[in-house]
Amino acid sequence: RSPHPFPHCRPRRVRVSLFFAYFFARRSVTMRRRTAACPAFLSSLVLAAAALVLLLGPAPASSYKDQLKKVITKKAGHVHADHEPVHLIVNKVGPFNNPTETYRYYSLPFCRKHVPDEVVKVGLHGGHRLRHKLGESITGNRKETSPYELTFKDNVHWRLLCEEELSPESLQQFKDAIHNNYFFEMFVDDLPMWGYIGEIFGEDMILGETENSKTFLYPHLHFKIGTAKGQIVTATVYTQSNRREDITDTSQPKTIKFSYSVEYYEEEDFTHETRMQRYQDSRFLPSSFEVHWLSIINSFVLVLLLTAFLTIVLMRVLKNDFSRYMDIDEETIEEDENGWKLIRGDVFRFPQFPALFCAAIGTGIQLILCTFLLLTLALLGWVSTTKRGSILASAIILYCLTSCVGGYKSASLYRSMGGTHWVRNLFLTAGLFPCPLAAIFAWVNSIALMHGSTAALPFGTILVVLGLFGLVSFPLTVVGGIVGRNSAADFKAPTRTTKVAREIPSDVPWYRTAPFLMLVAGFLPFSAIYIELHYIFASIWGHQIYTLFGILFLAFLLLVVVTSFITVSLLYFQLAREDHRWWWASYVNGGTTGFFIYLYSFYYYFHRSEMEGLLQNSYYFGYMAVISYAFFLMLGSSGFLFSLAFVRYIYSRIKFD
Repeated sequence: RSPHPFPHCRPRRVRVSLFFAYFFARRSVTMRRRTAACPAFLSSLVLAAAALVLLLGPAPASSYKDQLKKVITKKAGHVHADHEPVHLIVNKVGPFNNPTETYRYYSLPFCRKHVPDEVVKVGLHGGHRLRHKLGESITGNRKETSPYELTFKDNVHWRLLCEEELSPESLQQFKDAIHNNYFFEMFVDDLPMWGYIGEIFGEDMILGETENSKTFLYPHLHFKIGTAKGQIVTATVYTQSNRREDITDTSQPKTIKFSYSVEYYEEEDFTHETRMQRYQDSRFLPSSFEVHWLSIINSFVLVLLLTAFLTIVLMRVLKNDFSRYMDIDEETIEEDENGWKLIRGDVFRFPQFPALFCAAIGTGIQLILCTFLLLTLALLGWVSTTKRGSILASAIILYCLTSCVGGYKSASLYRSMGGTHWVRNLFLTAGLFPCPLAAIFAWVNSIALMHGSTAALPFGTILVVLGLFGLVSFPLTVVGGIVGRNSAADFKAPTRTTKVAREIPSDVPWYRTAPFLMLVAGFLPFSAIYIELHYIFASIWGHQIYTLFGILFLAFLLLVVVTSFITVSLLYFQLAREDHRWWWASYVNGGTTGFFIYLYSFYYYFHRSEMEGLLQNSYYFGYMAVISYAFFLMLGSSGFLFSLAFVRYIYSRIKFD
């Protein structure tokens, strides 16, 4: 506890220096004893003296790595003192219409170093990559340091960042980026800021660049930062048209001065807890995003009325059937049997490919549970809905943790059906959703690597995801499958199944055929989420930050309930026409909404967005296929479970010989 003998030295440096001084002094004494004339004696003294100089010499100033560490470790919501450095982080650039096609910020020749200035205190260089969380890496974030010098509550009217002589190649890079409507993204205290790199005047919509068109670069950025109680609550970046550089002619080098200005003000409308709400009305984002509570409530009421109507009609029909079957005499029962009662010996005949069927049921239940848990955590605030990629990272972790549920449900249902190939069933359950996802990922990630985009996942992130699947998801699936297999009982059906299957009538009207019923089964639930689907698409495939998770939770719950009721209603009509192949039919009818979601993605792409290019198209249609497939599994499983309960109920109410 005594004062350090060398207060300007670091403890580790002291230990190393003392060790070398002791070692060389000891060596010199030994060599002197052996021979007084040995030159090694003099050299040892010199080395020992050098070690002492290293020990007693002045310590160097705070290293650059220490300053960089402060940028990495500073968390959002930090309470700043006056004149404290505020770190500005750059992230990525890319075409505004293609939100997935993004590239590193310094893929364009921006300034990496600040010119010497008497007020510069930190002196960070641009281009040092920061650490990223799992969700940030997956969403294509590549945060890096920047040379901008900002201090808390210190306004800057104008400050030179750097003066660069851009070569024709660099000028052409900027020009191509401006013609492709590139934007940049920066962060201040985890608050995103967007701006355009430049603009074009006089460009023809059809012919493009003409002789009279001009291309301007914005070399000056104005940062406007709102504060409240020492915390940064708003951040906006502006480009100024009166400070622009004409780079239409890229044949000759040109010297450009990059500069910036900073303005602080007291924010009264937002606090640190509510600061992300302002992005719903950001001018940089499309103005079509507005509060849509009335439309959502209108959709909910219509769907609930439709569901109630179908439920009342179905219950009245079933009541009439029960009354008719109970009043039939035993002598005339064989003559008057028709409809769903006639197929009592075939309705509980197990479906084809039972291992695949049970795997689909288990995977769907797992995805439903994962979705409900994710939305619940988002509502409770345990999962940050404002940080980039946090929802996606939480979904991956929750999927891995709920794998035991999928394995349990799949194995127990397969065992109750009398299945013997339970290992095959578990492998199908573990890979039914991840395998198609991995195939799509391999394709789109290869395209991103070819384009040099930040959308390509780093190798380390890929290893993390593979580790989660191999060390968490798959083992939990096996454990759940073993528990489900050992605890499952035999399938108890209300009726006995005949050995020979009954022939299915083929002369049915077109409106009672399987394709038409699939169309109805998918369209009605899709109408329940149609309005909300637009805002979800705009958030996933745009720059909007989605925050209405309460509405999303209700919409998903309503979707599951409506899908289940519609599937049960259509199942009754299928059984009434004496078609006992309802197992796969109820699953496909419930999951048809997934096909409608994928069809809607085409409508959104061509009529509600301006996305283009191979990279963006691959990501959009590839991952929309995965999302639609996930909805197919979830809604198909819920539709089947409701259908199974319905079939058990109606056949247990009638007594058969």
